[in-house]
Amino acid sequence: QVQLVESGGGLVQPGGSLRLSCAASGSIFIIYAMHWYHQAPGKQRELVATITNGGNTNYADSVKGRFTISRDNAKKTVYLQMNNLKPEDTAVYYCNAVIQSRPNTRPTSDFWGRGTQVTVSS
Repeated sequence: QVQLVESGGGLVQPGGSLRLSCAASGSIFIIYAMHWYHQAPGKQRELVATITNGGNTNYADSVKGRFTISRDNAKKTVYLQMNNLKPEDTAVYYCNAVIQSRPNTRPTSDFWGRGTQVTVSS
């Protein structure tokens, strides 16, 4: 079994910063891509940022230049540094990962954290 646990959310004023973390644990052989999604009330879950196990990154247009995704492979952790936060960034942020649990098994992207709330408001 694999667990993903997010942390670091909270209430912040517009223009402020937060750093989210997501730690993976359990039956893990290889972690491939890791992603951050967000879901605002009444809206669909959207991809925010991606980082491959080689360190390549990709961002949604709405967060380019403000958010930075990174990972620490030794700690099995992915981070999302969020700067210059805007009220429209308010959402629950979820971590997702593509993980191969054991040798000779297929990687799967079925692993999700429970989410961490980010609220941007004055």
